[in-house]
Formats: sequence, C-alpha cells, structure tokens
Amino acid sequence: MMKQSACWQMTEPGFWAGVLVVLCTLSIGADVQQALKTPSMPSRVLQRHKRDWKWDKLYVYEEMTPKNSPEKFGKLENTFFTIASRYILSGEGANKIFTVNEYGDISVNAKLDREEKSVYKLSASLIDKDSGKPLDKEETFVIVVLDINDNSPVFPPDLSGSISESSAAGSVVMTVNATDADDGSTLNGKIEYKLLNGTDLFDINKERLDNVGEIRLSKSSLDREKQSQYIIAIQAKDMPGKMIGNSATTTVTININDANDNIATFKKGKYTFNVKEDSKQEYEIGILDVDDKDEIQNKDPTFTIQREFDEVFDIKLNNEKDGILSLKVPLDYETRNIYTFHVNVDEHTVSKSPDNQGSNLQKTAEVSINVIDVDEPPVFNQTKYNFSFYEGQFSSPIIGAVLAKDPDKTGNKIRYSIEDANCPVAVDPVQGHLSVKRQLDREQQSLHTFKVTAHEDVPNGLMSYALVNLTVLDMNDNAPEITNGTLHVCESDTAGTIIGTVGANDKDESSQRFTFTLAKKSTNFTLRSHLNNTASIELKHGGFSTESSLKYELEIEIKDGGNPEKKSINLVQIKVCTCHAGRRIEYCKAFAQTGVSASALLAILLCIVTILVIVILIVLRRRYQKEVLVIKSSGDIHEQLVSYDEEGGGEMDTNGYDVSILSSACQDSSFRPGLGPSLYAVVKKPPACKGDMGMMIEVKKDEADHDWIPYDTLHIYGYEGSESLAGSLSSLDSSSSGSNLDYDFLHEWGPRFRTLAQLYGVDDSDTDSSD
Repeated sequence: MMKQSACWQMTEPGFWAGVLVVLCTLSIGADVQQALKTPSMPSRVLQRHKRDWKWDKLYVYEEMTPKNSPEKFGKLENTFFTIASRYILSGEGANKIFTVNEYGDISVNAKLDREEKSVYKLSASLIDKDSGKPLDKEETFVIVVLDINDNSPVFPPDLSGSISESSAAGSVVMTVNATDADDGSTLNGKIEYKLLNGTDLFDINKERLDNVGEIRLSKSSLDREKQSQYIIAIQAKDMPGKMIGNSATTTVTININDANDNIATFKKGKYTFNVKEDSKQEYEIGILDVDDKDEIQNKDPTFTIQREFDEVFDIKLNNEKDGILSLKVPLDYETRNIYTFHVNVDEHTVSKSPDNQGSNLQKTAEVSINVIDVDEPPVFNQTKYNFSFYEGQFSSPIIGAVLAKDPDKTGNKIRYSIEDANCPVAVDPVQGHLSVKRQLDREQQSLHTFKVTAHEDVPNGLMSYALVNLTVLDMNDNAPEITNGTLHVCESDTAGTIIGTVGANDKDESSQRFTFTLAKKSTNFTLRSHLNNTASIELKHGGFSTESSLKYELEIEIKDGGNPEKKSINLVQIKVCTCHAGRRIEYCKAFAQTGVSASALLAILLCIVTILVIVILIVLRRRYQKEVLVIKSSGDIHEQLVSYDEEGGGEMDTNGYDVSILSSACQDSSFRPGLGPSLYAVVKKPPACKGDMGMMIEVKKDEADHDWIPYDTLHIYGYEGSESLAGSLSSLDSSSSGSNLDYDFLHEWGPRFRTLAQLYGVDDSDTDSSD
C-alpha cells in the first residue's frame, strides 16, 4: 500500500508561509505520481526531486530586543505531524537562542548581532511523544541574521602622505581606507568620502566599490618653500547618496617633498682671502657660501673659475653644498703676490620657480687672493736623486751632485750635509758634490738610500731634505764557486761511467758561461764541460775498492768568462762506495783526516789556561792562610787585651779574656812575640806591676803613633792619634794612679771583684811605700 511522502514546511508569517505551503504541496504531488508509475516499490517512497526554491532558510533581523512573549519568525510543518508527535530543534543556538513550540512555531529569545555571527545552522526532527522514535528523517536549515545600519565607518590611525612640490595636477597624493562593520553588500557597508578643507589644492573621489578614497592634487602650484605641510579633514559616511547614514571624521597630514626648483646664488659679490706662500697643494683657502632655498639633498650648484686661474685654483663642494676654494699648485710670493678673478655659480633645476627669475640674482662673484710672504726653507731642484756607481771603484769617487736654493728674496747661501754617520757617501758642504768614502760592495748592499740636508748659512736658518738613491753597479770581482763538491764512485762502476755532475755559482750579476777544466791531470777521472754551466766527471777505468786506502780528489778550475775574467780552483772529493743497483749507496769508506783543526786546538789551549789559573789560585790561598796563622799567633795577646767593641762575661769569664796575662806582666821584665813574620811591630814591654798600668798604656800609645801598622782596635777606639783634634774616647788611658776616682772600695766588694781591684785599686805595698 502506498503511503504519502512526508513534507517539511518551514514558513514565515504572511507571504513566506503561503509560498512554502504551495511548494510543499507540489512536492508531495510529484512524489505520489512518481510512485504510481514505478512498479514493485516499497510501501514508503523516500525519493524526491531537488527543489528549486530554497525553502531551507529563515531570516531574522539583528538587534531585536526580546519581549515577554518571544517573537515568532518562522514555522515548522510536517505532513506526519499529529497530536501525538512533537518537533525538536538541534544545532547552533537551539533551545537557548531559538526555540520551537508544540505547533512548530520558531521564536528568538535573545538579541542577535550580525557582526558577531550572521548565520546559524540548525536541524529539525519530528518524534513520537510517547516512544521518542522519529516519525520522519531529520532536515537541516539555516537562520540568516539580517543587517541593520548600526555601525559607523572607522579610519585607521595616523594617516599621512607626501607628494613632491613639482608634481602635476591629478597626481595621487595618498589613499584612505575606512572600514564599516555592517554588511558590505548593502548600503549599510558602503562608504563615500568628502574633504572638509583644502579643496583648493586637493580633491577626493566620493565612492568606490572597494571603499577606498584617493586624494589627488587638483593644481600644480605646490611650493614647499612657502608651505611644507597641509592638515586635511576627511569625512567618511555610509549609505552613499542618502541623506541618512553614519559618518566619521579624521585628519590626514600631507607633507610636501622638496624638489630642486631654486637656483643657487652667491651671498655677496666679493670674497677676499690671504694665503701663505708655503701652503701645500689642495690647501683650503676659504668658503664661497651660496644661498639656495632647497633642502641640502637637492642642492647641486656648479662653480666655474675664470680661465687661466682655473689652473691654479679649484672649487669643491662641502657638506653644506657651499664652494671650497683650494690650491691646485703652490704659490710663490716672489713670482706673484696677488690674484684677482671671477667665479660663476649655476644650477640645473627641475622646474623654474618664480624666485629664480630676474636679473638681480648674484650668480657671479669676484675673488681676490693675497699671497703672504714667509721665510721658506731651501728648495732642491729635485725631490729625489738617483745615482749609480760601480763597486770597488775609488779612484774617482764623485758620483753626482745635489742643488738647492733659497727661494726668498734674501737668497741666503746653502750648506749641505749628511747626518747619517754610517752613510758611505760624503757631500761637499758648499758645492753639493757627492763622493764615496770607501769602496762599495754590491754583494753586501746593492742600494744605499740616504738624505742630504740643505740649510741656510745664517743663524737659525731653515733646512730641508732630499732623498738620494745610490745604486751600486756590479763588477766581475767574485770568483765562481763549485756547487757540488762531493761525489762517489761505486765498486761496480766501469770505464766511461759518469759518476756525477758539478756546477758553479757566481755572486756577480754577469750571466757569462762557466768553463770547467782539470787543474791537475788525473789517471782515474776525466772532466767533460757542457754548454749549460755544468760539467760531468767520467771514469777512465773501473776496479775501485773500498779496501783501498787511497783518497781520491779532483782539483777543478772554473772560469766565469767575465771582464775581467775570474777563476777559482775547487776541490772535489770522491768517495769509494759499495752500491746497490742504480748506483744507490750501501756503504762508503771514510778517510781519516790527519792534523788538528783550529777549533780543536783552541779548545785545548783554553783548557790549559783554565788549569793554570786554578793552580795559581790554590797556591795563593794556601800562602795567605799561612800568613794569617802567623799573624794570629803573634797577635793573640793584643786581641784579648785591647778588643774594645766586644762585651765580656765579667770577672768570672776567664776563658774568653784571661786577665792572668796582665798579672804576668808584673813578673816578666820584657815581652817577646813568637818567632816568624808578623804584621805588628815588636813591642817592648816596660816593667809593669799593679800600679804601673797607666805607664804601660802610655807606652802603647806612643808606639801606636810611630808604628806604620798600629794596633787596630787600640788605635781606632782607644786613642785617636797625636794629631787628632778630638779627645780619646777610651778609658784605657786612665789608670788608678792618674785618675781622680778612688777605686779602693773594690776591695770591700768581696772575692769576685778582687781582680778588678788589683787593676784599678791601690794595694797595701804602694800605700806603705808612699808613707
């Protein structure tokens, strides 16, 4: 049994609902007719023709405020709909933004914004209320949000442009591109532009499909020197051609770029400069400043100097594009002391500004140069001198001359000198003639470079220098030398074998060919000279053996063929060797050399001299040690007696200072030093006792004054000598008898001071005798 195919209807109130109903009916009829024509079809026909009417879209305006009762804007209808079924929505915004009631009415529950989302995709289905099973397959549809004019045009920030002042009318200055968030396919998103000022120089197109406005130049009368910047206000409005619509206003900055449209002129008609005559080439004399209203990058003045003077002076541009007057050649006050000439300035401009017209423009200036006289140093007639001289020549030592003059009007005399003491050349101080002081050797130094000084022969005269190059020419003064002086002959060599080739070398520059000959005939070898400065040595016979004690040498005479011809005799040693194939050496006999070389002899002599010096030093040291022992043996008593700068250990110190020696002086009538040489004079000891210590010291002092080698410690520290103005610092010259101090109290101090009391005190015998 055929069932009618279901038909979804999504209608909008009014006209759109009627249209959708008709379309659905037509679709159902077409499905029924197709089913009747097709045999053996299933009970439900799902096949449908594609509909031409796009019934799957619903439309709703943005920014619609929801009301208490949601506004219906569409309806779902299905032929399978009954009271036991209901509609279900799913997809974007379903059941939140969009809802459907039990009758299929679709409502919007929130305010929509097309600029945030313009299309919502949803699906509608019909299910059984009780079982929840679908009664028809799900259909998809979209809800399109319709635009309203709720956005104004927006300009990008910081709009600016530029154009050259020389641009023609109609040139595009810049473009502006305002944007509108509304639908660009409607008037809501279309934009038209309008200039609010500056219309005398600029204009802008009203409307374009891409919403871009072009600002163009309406006149070719821009002048950056008068106004370099324009601020233009622009209005952008949507709904072109309508009185209503949203608008926005902004300002753009138009910068006028400079062009070279102004000619350069001199700031004054005459320039005067002073230049010293010793100024060097390219010296900057002064600045010829010009006036040019253009910016620095567009200034391009050209300076022209009057003919004839352009060979002396030159003009270049500085960073400010002014002219810098400079020297091409040095000036000479004695030749000319003033220069006066004219300079023209011109410039090629891209356009003729009205300011460039007129005959009052200062395009020519007069320049005066005053040359200032200065005391100049001598000037050589050449900055560099080049001379040549043959080596070894000394009979005619003159190699050339230098010449310098004083350029000043005074014309002082010039004297010449060479400051380098090692220079092989001397100069005549008056004439400037150069001569060699010694023979030159090209092989040692082929080029001598030195300076010749020229100074004015007046007090504080100025000086200058000139460089001189002396090239030493070659003469054939060196004999040739052999280059391969050692050869070998193999035991297996036979007659005619070439055992080696010798060559020659010559320190001279001459490229003469060398000739080789044997200075002495040889019974074993022959010499064959070639034409390429080499010679080969051949064997006359074979049979050489390393067992033989003979030594083989060849004396070869070499001539260089120069003028004069030089020759030398060179010794070639030939060793006898045992060789492998190809004359490769395996073993060579070494010849013992007789005699002693000079280096070995010198080493032997040095060793002998060193040994002799060591022996002499040992002998002198031993002799000195013996003399010291003798001196010490005779001077022991004196050192213990008169050592003044050492502090003893007191009365009980009898080891270092034995005072008993003094007591022995009272018993001995004389004192004899030991036998043997002594540095001290023999001193006769006077009779001494405890009370005569002062007399003994006086005798010692007298001997010290008259002895050529006095007692060291006693003479220096104890007594200054008879001629000394200073008094004695020693206490030894005072005795118990001659001193004003009384030392008798020492007897009362006990046995420890008994010895000291005997030296300085008065004993009982003396007291008795005095009584």
